[in-house]
Amino acid sequence: MHWELSAEQQLFATSLREWLADRADAATVRGWLENRDPRSFEHIFVEEGWAGVGLSEELGGQGGGLLELALTARELGRTAAPSAGWLQTALVVPTLACEPALARAATESGEVTALAVRADRIPAGFGPVRASVNRLHGQIPCVLAAARARHLLVPVTDDTGATLWLVDVAEAGVDIRSRSLLDRSREVADVELDDVTARRLDVDATSVLSEISTWAGVLVAADALGAAERMLGLAVEYSKQRHQFGQPIGSFQAVKHAAAQMLVTIESSMSIVYYAAQSAEEQLPDRAVHAAVAKAQVTSGAAEVADSALTLHGAVGYTWEHDLQLFYKRAKLDRTLFGAPATWNERIAAALPLLPATA
Repeated sequence: MHWELSAEQQLFATSLREWLADRADAATVRGWLENRDPRSFEHIFVEEGWAGVGLSEELGGQGGGLLELALTARELGRTAAPSAGWLQTALVVPTLACEPALARAATESGEVTALAVRADRIPAGFGPVRASVNRLHGQIPCVLAAARARHLLVPVTDDTGATLWLVDVAEAGVDIRSRSLLDRSREVADVELDDVTARRLDVDATSVLSEISTWAGVLVAADALGAAERMLGLAVEYSKQRHQFGQPIGSFQAVKHAAAQMLVTIESSMSIVYYAAQSAEEQLPDRAVHAAVAKAQVTSGAAEVADSALTLHGAVGYTWEHDLQLFYKRAKLDRTLFGAPATWNERIAAALPLLPATA
């Protein structure tokens, strides 16, 4: 299946790609990552209105839906621009319809409300935090963008089921410690809550976390797609420049086959991502399965593209001075972010109906 974007969606994606080429070229991105300064990019991304595309106008966004968010994620992946804060906002803002002031602060000024779950697990209500009256206790490692969050959205599970709690990070008892990642374009931090005052949100936490998981699968897959596209471009360009035995390596059959396989992976991934995004946007019954397919297949494929691109480049591709390493690390983290492919494949298997045995 080949997925076709509308003219408006094509225009948006093209405009964002051109804007990013002007504002977030590889040298500029490398400077942000060297200084570990994601705020520089995220500030202009919010200020110029791009961060609100795909989010409800009622919550301060520019309108659109998950497909527009997926287009944004793809372009951010293509540039390796810092995006942890944007991803948290994209996942959390629809949940904050009951907290319109927080939602608007996120979309209009970039104030981060972070979902306090492990960044290497599928978002779920079963976590290490426990609630006692209106106070929370527990530790959550590796929370995406937690070090820059103004509020935390904390899942808690007790005898009554899953609940969601809102925590102001300025409250006493909140301790946040940053961790370094090999992929510097995203960041995580460990969160400790020691008898912290919190407010329970009046939402169906189980349903909310299920939808967040679906959106997370789609958006991380879209990011991986963008990174894979960029790596293919870099590999093709390098194969034309690098010579062996008096001719460019791109003329060798093995290199052509590798590039062709990378292209096939990317083309199929594009349709998977867009279909999963539209399925979730339209609230189709199988949207969770479609998102799981996207997360498992696309991020796994992008990781394979990363390995192929690095093989074609040789060791130079992993040096800090070469652009390939930015996207290689991006794709490898996307494979693990919010759950490895094996975990999402288990979701797919659990959702498929059992077929009767044939005689």
